[in-house]
Amino acid sequence: MPDVLGSDAFTPAEIAERVEKIGVAKARLPLIPLMMLGILAGAFIGLGAMCSTLVASDPSLGFAGNRLLGGLVFSLGLFLVAVAGAELFTGNNLLAMAWADGRITTGEVLRNWSIVCVANLIGASGLALLVYCSGHTDMNHGEIAAQYIRIASAKCSISFVPAFFSGVMCNILVCLAVWMAFAGRSVVDKAVAIVFPISAFVAAGFEHSVANMYFIPMGLMLKGSALAGSEAISWTGLIHNLMPVILGNLVGGSVLVALVYHLIYRRQARA
Repeated sequence: MPDVLGSDAFTPAEIAERVEKIGVAKARLPLIPLMMLGILAGAFIGLGAMCSTLVASDPSLGFAGNRLLGGLVFSLGLFLVAVAGAELFTGNNLLAMAWADGRITTGEVLRNWSIVCVANLIGASGLALLVYCSGHTDMNHGEIAAQYIRIASAKCSISFVPAFFSGVMCNILVCLAVWMAFAGRSVVDKAVAIVFPISAFVAAGFEHSVANMYFIPMGLMLKGSALAGSEAISWTGLIHNLMPVILGNLVGGSVLVALVYHLIYRRQARA
């Protein structure tokens, strides 16, 4: 029912209840649907990363315009996850709320996170292969391929501490986007809720583990093209990046969003 101000959005307390309820359902999804939905989410985030790279390959936009527009089109990924339906590791860090309330077990949380993370990797890297085979990277006289090399090289070279804290900051914003999307009752509501936090994390250059599962495999496939800077890209670099970024994403989403909101709303509700 709309309130006196004309808003029909769910309140933060209602969002907390919805996040917890949906978290229970997510934690108990059967293996095959969970894997398939995880693969879809990885591919969806990869589509956002593809569009973002297209924007980044155009230096005429200027630094701020390039970053902000790149973040705007990257929002496609989470929008597809939220509306079309998929299981994204970074968004599923909100399962910590249902866990803190005792509605799901530690084993159920770890099962979901591990399966979804692997499935996201399959989906994101699989999309990278499809995009590579399509010839998309030859656009703009090969500048898109060069941009992928620059992105992947930077991600493989980042040290542990900056990667960790960049992952923390990224998933604070991603989980806030997911949280606010739960406030909406329509597709338009979800789009508005998602676009600003996602644009902010991309513009700021923070590290998203699933996006990196697209960027670095793409860099690996382009490595044989003799583009400058490809020397730093390797499978070791992929692991070197994902370990701290995944840990940072977990802290940002599970601790600094899910558990904070649990303490504010659900702990009091259970008291």
